[in-house]
Amino acid sequence: MTDELSLLTDAARQSPLLAPILENWALLDLPQCWLVAGALAQTLWNRSFGFDAGHGIADIDIVYFDSDDLSERGEARHAARIREAFAGIPAWIDVKNEARVHLWYAGRFGYEIAPYPSMSDAIATFPTTATSVALRPAEGGGFAYEAPFGLGDLVSGIVRPNKTQVSRTVYEDKSERWQVLWPDLTIMPWDD
Repeated sequence: MTDELSLLTDAARQSPLLAPILENWALLDLPQCWLVAGALAQTLWNRSFGFDAGHGIADIDIVYFDSDDLSERGEARHAARIREAFAGIPAWIDVKNEARVHLWYAGRFGYEIAPYPSMSDAIATFPTTATSVALRPAEGGGFAYEAPFGLGDLVSGIVRPNKTQVSRTVYEDKSERWQVLWPDLTIMPWDD
């Protein structure tokens, strides 16, 4: 395990928000399921910058990939079940089927995207290189992870746009909010 991955997994295992999910992963019972994005990055930033574990964490993103059920109802059913199972966690748990994102993306962000062919492809489109990261317990112990841009930006507190899919406006709004919450972050400009 790399030093960067050790920093991430140690922070996640010690987080009162993330540890209960990781320790009870079987309760999620979703195909190709991962803990992803902001809550992971923000947990590590909180630890690195000396903030309380839950500082600035508005939600916890859990994603899965089920191309056999693209229904909003199915996704909502899973989300309700998981929120109930982890009702003691003081953060909103956002559960999304990445196989169906293309069905609602244009309504939310103003432009259409193609369906993701896999979970790895979905993770590679997350808005920043630091938040294009996924973690889950591995069979046999330890952790599996996905980080298409590596973990360097995350561990170094660098926020850089992943222009694969995100708009400039979304990136700048997100990075400006994060700069207020974690002032020691290095925010890279869109045009850099």
